[in-house]
Amino acid sequence: MAAVSPVPFSVTGKTAIVTGAGSGINLSFAELLLSRGCNVVFADLALRPEAQKVVDTYSYKTDRKPRAVFVKTNVVEWPQLQRMFKVADEEFGSVDIVCPGAGIYEPHWSNFWHPPGASTASKDAPDSGRYAMLDICLTHPIRTTQLAIAAWLSPNPGQQKVSPTNPKRIVHVSSIAAQMSPLIAPLYGASKHGVSGFVRSLGEIDVLGIRVNGIAPGIIKTPLWTEHPEKLLVLDQQQDEWATAEEVAQAMLRLLEDDTMVGGTILEVGHNQTRLVQALNDPGPSGSGHTVSGMMNGYKEVFEWLGQEGWGKIRPSKL
Repeated sequence: MAAVSPVPFSVTGKTAIVTGAGSGINLSFAELLLSRGCNVVFADLALRPEAQKVVDTYSYKTDRKPRAVFVKTNVVEWPQLQRMFKVADEEFGSVDIVCPGAGIYEPHWSNFWHPPGASTASKDAPDSGRYAMLDICLTHPIRTTQLAIAAWLSPNPGQQKVSPTNPKRIVHVSSIAAQMSPLIAPLYGASKHGVSGFVRSLGEIDVLGIRVNGIAPGIIKTPLWTEHPEKLLVLDQQQDEWATAEEVAQAMLRLLEDDTMVGGTILEVGHNQTRLVQALNDPGPSGSGHTVSGMMNGYKEVFEWLGQEGWGKIRPSKL
């Protein structure tokens, strides 16, 4: 891994772009940044009421108070990713922290077990050449990272170029699915393997002052789980222990500010536990906040789908 940046990094007085900040982990992270004096661009399709409240609270321009700005953003549309950087520059002058955190957990409408053109649940067109699941959870973090690095290496007039004395940060949201490879969510697992590998690959650019790290949450109590009954099929809310979005946000802040979290670091977060994920020979997730007791219910459902006649065969289109 790359050497530690010689300049301590604090989020106070900085500006961050956080995609997916309208809810869940990314909302908790954005709120934590604001509480530490960091401006935040909330880039999402919409804001949940609790997110809208945060943006409203931090929407006023004052000399000493950080601000929040909402930019409606569909992360699969690359021009909209460019726009959030433009808005950040216009509102705050520059960007110091980027978190391309928006994600979904293999919904039926973009799901390996509901193939395009074969399942009425799928919204992925069989002639589109893409899965929305991968566009959101893998392609968008990669493209956002490109845009951030480009902006920092070739800044606009009046902005300072990134360097070890003017460091910048990118924190990605991976998952324990990057290690556990769940049958019930193959595309999600593939995307998070990709994100973790991508983070490791970019560790060496820390020498330029750009630190790229990742967080790997376990089972987190967010709307991604609680408002999707099909996901709760594998989880016993009375027996299984959740980690919280606030726990994850604290670990993300640590990745930004802790000098020992060098480029390419991945932190795993469970219930009341956080640990470094090793690149090789890692023992894998274990303990509270990493397991669900009903996983076999999900496996059963998958094999029921596979047992349906004509699974995966593209249906003739209706004229």
